[in-house]
Amino acid sequence: MSTLVCFHAHPDDEAIATGGAMARAAAEGHRVVLVVATDGDFGEVPDDLASGETLVDRRKKETDASIAALGAHRVVFLGYKDSGMTGWDQNSDPECFFQADLGEAAERLATILREEGADVLTAYDWHGNYGHPDHIKVHEVGHAAADLLISEGRELRLFEATINRDRVVTMMQQAVELGMTPPQVNDDGEPFDPAGPADDGNPFGMPEAELTLEVDVTGFVTQKRAAISCHGSQISDQSFFLEMPEEAFAAMFGVESYIERGVEPPMRSGWLFD
Repeated sequence: MSTLVCFHAHPDDEAIATGGAMARAAAEGHRVVLVVATDGDFGEVPDDLASGETLVDRRKKETDASIAALGAHRVVFLGYKDSGMTGWDQNSDPECFFQADLGEAAERLATILREEGADVLTAYDWHGNYGHPDHIKVHEVGHAAADLLISEGRELRLFEATINRDRVVTMMQQAVELGMTPPQVNDDGEPFDPAGPADDGNPFGMPEAELTLEVDVTGFVTQKRAAISCHGSQISDQSFFLEMPEEAFAAMFGVESYIERGVEPPMRSGWLFD
């Protein structure tokens, strides 16, 4: 069996972006390891923090619950501070992930990849799916760490976890036709437009024409949804992810999209270990 390492920016990213693949890999007997770059300290602060409990404490507990739901085997936090959203003052904090030395951060990740004998690594697409500074850094660090291992003669496949923008547009149109409320991008109720500008000015995700792999995880959407619900401090029961009927959730989140490094389009249906 093989080892899958999924590299993500914040607690909860793993469940949303690669939760299905993680659950499927674990069910097939592969070792599954989650690496989280930041502590997630600039997420939403829930009202029910216990005395002495911090948001970082809560999000680590939620991550432990998430990987248990997915059947994953290990979670490692790289130790960087959350960089906040694009344009926040926290982007300049020398201890945040966005400001981390690329070589140092890549070596931290590479150390885990060596320990685990990783066969497959996931990171993000070139703009981190929607332009978040920490997500962009995951892309850069993931590629740099893969370069280190490959230079040592190790075999490692790198997949960029992304979003099929064309598929999301279609699915959202269908959801609206069924009377579902689309997700909002702000408190003013502005509907989310995947084809509109995200944090970095680019559209959300990537066009299907630039993808190389579509993974069917429909058999694992129950675990994926359970993992998402574990992150209750950030994703409430009334969120777009969890309010939709099970059938609609399976239709929207039963496929995960990737760009494999060194592989050219078109997109094929397959698996990370094929």
